[in-house]
Amino acid sequence: MRIALCNEVIREMDFAAQCEFAAGLGYDGLEIAPFTLDENPHLLPANRRAEIRRAAEDAGIAITGLHWLLITPEGLSLNSPDDALRARTKDVMERLVGLCADLGGSVLVHGSPKQRTIPDGEDAGPWLERTFDTLGAAARAAESAGVTYCIEPLSSTETNFVTTIAEAVAVVDEIGSPAFRTMIDNKAATPMEDMPVPDLIDTWLPTGKIGHIHLNDTNLRAPGQGEDRFRPIMKALKRQKYEGVVGIEPFIYDPDGPATAAFAIGYVRGVMED
Repeated sequence: MRIALCNEVIREMDFAAQCEFAAGLGYDGLEIAPFTLDENPHLLPANRRAEIRRAAEDAGIAITGLHWLLITPEGLSLNSPDDALRARTKDVMERLVGLCADLGGSVLVHGSPKQRTIPDGEDAGPWLERTFDTLGAAARAAESAGVTYCIEPLSSTETNFVTTIAEAVAVVDEIGSPAFRTMIDNKAATPMEDMPVPDLIDTWLPTGKIGHIHLNDTNLRAPGQGEDRFRPIMKALKRQKYEGVVGIEPFIYDPDGPATAAFAIGYVRGVMED
């Protein structure tokens, strides 16, 4: 099990400094939000990709994957009736899969709620059909690249498409690709699921359909900065012999990003050693 920092937490640093800082704190990896690299991260040239990968290698830290995939470029949609827009979205997603592989990552986490929501009052059928077609293209690209593409369940305040792990698993089954899975995010799962996160881990990890974990408090801060208890979560991951990546993904940085990153890894490492 590797612990990665979601790099937007310290995005005010240049990437090489991010790598050095996270490695110095004791993180195993960085999980990159592509928008922190470029406005069009899917179009990064080969020399820039090599530079990013080399910065991580020089710092002794892994690039574990990508998340928060469709912030830039703007205006993308998994399910738009506009065929040209959907084709553009597929292209971006497929190229991000390639970016992940080129950087040495192994997993992409697809949250991006606005780009997958079904408009209120619409017949869901056609919107779902288009969504499955787009996700299927990403899954095929992931198979070819040797990485895993995860659809992330998010809360119903963010989207109306995939808000529980059971719904996500139904999509995984619909896509039917070994490279397409789902994941558990504590902040989203705690209010949405009918069982605690440790029980979710015990229930779903044995199915082989969980490809990633995100740790954050439901107050949007780092693990240990709220009321959620993470020791039972880490015990469940250990009990299930989880060997993947655990991404630290707070959204509120108190007092700032670097301090939040430092607090989070200290707390999580302490829980793991207990």
